[in-house]
Amino acid sequence: MSNYHIKHLEEYYQVYRKSVREPENFWEEIAEEHFMWQKKWDKVLSWDFSKPEVKWFGGAQLNITENCIDRHLPTRGDKTAILFEPNNPNDPAEHITYNQLHDRVNQFANVLKSQGITKGDRVCIYLPMIPELAIATLACARIGAIHSVVFAGFSATALSTRINDSDCKIVITSDGSYRGSKTIDLKGIVDEALESCPGIKNVLVAKRINTDIHMEAGRDQWLQPLLEEASTVCKAEVMNAEDPLFILYTSGSTGKPKGMVHTTAGYMVYTAYTFKNIFQYKENDVYWCTADIGWITGHSYILYGPLTNGATTVLFEGVPSYPDFGRFWEIVEKHKVNQFYTAPTAIRALAKQGVELVEKYDLSSLKVLGSVGEPINEEAWHWYNDNVGKKKSPIVDTWWQTETGGIMISPIPFVTPTKPTYATLPFIGIQPALMDEEGQELKGNQVDGRLCIKFPWPSMARTIWGNHQRYKDTYFSAYENKYFTGDGALRDEVGYYRITGRVDDVIIVSGHNLGTAPIEDAVNEHPAVAESAIVGFPHDIKGNALYGYVILKDFGETRDHNNLRKEINQMITESIGPIAKLDKIQFTVGLPKTRSGKIMRRILRKIASKDTSNLGDTSTLLNPEVVQEIMDNVL
Repeated sequence: MSNYHIKHLEEYYQVYRKSVREPENFWEEIAEEHFMWQKKWDKVLSWDFSKPEVKWFGGAQLNITENCIDRHLPTRGDKTAILFEPNNPNDPAEHITYNQLHDRVNQFANVLKSQGITKGDRVCIYLPMIPELAIATLACARIGAIHSVVFAGFSATALSTRINDSDCKIVITSDGSYRGSKTIDLKGIVDEALESCPGIKNVLVAKRINTDIHMEAGRDQWLQPLLEEASTVCKAEVMNAEDPLFILYTSGSTGKPKGMVHTTAGYMVYTAYTFKNIFQYKENDVYWCTADIGWITGHSYILYGPLTNGATTVLFEGVPSYPDFGRFWEIVEKHKVNQFYTAPTAIRALAKQGVELVEKYDLSSLKVLGSVGEPINEEAWHWYNDNVGKKKSPIVDTWWQTETGGIMISPIPFVTPTKPTYATLPFIGIQPALMDEEGQELKGNQVDGRLCIKFPWPSMARTIWGNHQRYKDTYFSAYENKYFTGDGALRDEVGYYRITGRVDDVIIVSGHNLGTAPIEDAVNEHPAVAESAIVGFPHDIKGNALYGYVILKDFGETRDHNNLRKEINQMITESIGPIAKLDKIQFTVGLPKTRSGKIMRRILRKIASKDTSNLGDTSTLLNPEVVQEIMDNVL
């Protein structure tokens, strides 16, 4: 019996019940039937959240790249594995077959070995979204090196922090990158970062934009000539199930980024299984996730999840606005994309442009739409559903984290009835719990609390690199024997989950707990509003009051701002109640965002509280200049 591909709601409930009642049997069946193992496990699961320590498929041996590439060669060797769509729409797309991927990964793996990289060494990858990024990542996994991909938009400071924290031996980068109409000097950023990275002996440089760059003698080498000389044969290193596969940094709510460690077997099994079901992937589909491989979404749902399933996965170098805001839809038409997975930030930006740019293109190939990175607000959900999916492609609003490795709560398309702003039901094997302030689990429906997970799942991060105590303190100390997600959630009358935002984004106003997400949803319903962010600031009477930063669709229009403020508060009153009204509303041209599209509410809180003495490092933001503009106009 295989539960690998769920096709209707009754089957979901059956499989879910089994996965919760007999988790070991359930995951053993999935692992046995769908993957290649060098040696089977001695024990499916051993765990203790008090330490915390979790081991899946203990004693098993495997290599994830054999599961992503080698096992597909007899049946899918000539199928496109990676479809590279470059930044410039006039440049041809590149189709890399599974056979070609096999050769290129092996060549890259041999180059790494020639640089002295062996099993367990850490390799920092700082590359744009070009094939070398995917290939370098897989080459590390091929030889058992631990990859640490750093998004190629981070500053030199952020890069050197990550290199030093995990003690990387080598950096893989490029001469530069394209971003829309701009080029970025990646190599210059690496050179600056390495001034404070004594551990780095070698830098491999891919050619992308063909500019003159400084090459440090004895340290820097061009990648291409090394690849051309390398053999296409490289035996995959045998890895233990719990050997680290990669480290991926996630910014902590305080200070230093956390290097989340993901291990091999459980991560492989879970990302493969979630990909297959949540995107309902069929053999000849073309799947496209618009994220960057520098984020967990890219690791799990551009590379490992799709490739373990023998899928065709699109790798897009560009941005949604270049050469115009129709680029996403042009690519969907051009490659007949079937599954499209993007972030609410992108959807809102595209919605702002109107529907003409969507209607220009044939989107009839689309079967499933996905949303990731933050809860999608109702207005954006409907725009996406109506204009992109034409009401026939279900939207999977996926909730998960860098720490979870794979999607945790999500509809399964054509299986779970969707509901705007709700991530709906827990995925197979996931056991959520909502907790109250006193640490008691809230049973039944129509409750809201703090979202925890009470049983281990295969793809969970095992530790923070070099700091297990911080891992324990951050995720396992708030609630006994539970993983605390840091998010608030509510469970509705049918058991659907809605994520209400980070718990640190829950503001207590006059004794009422107010999640910022529902208030922002209400504000964003106003026809003049493009986007908003709500934070708390100290108030003499209420304890905290609410401060709204609001971006208007047409910032220069001559509408009376005081009237607009009244209308926005009226909508909040109607949607949530007068308790949630905003004391202050500042209209602004932009919001400070990380490169993955997260709004940096920490900075907005400080500005609203008139406490701007220490805003931290703003250089890694997508738009650092907007911080000054907001400070200059604070109310």
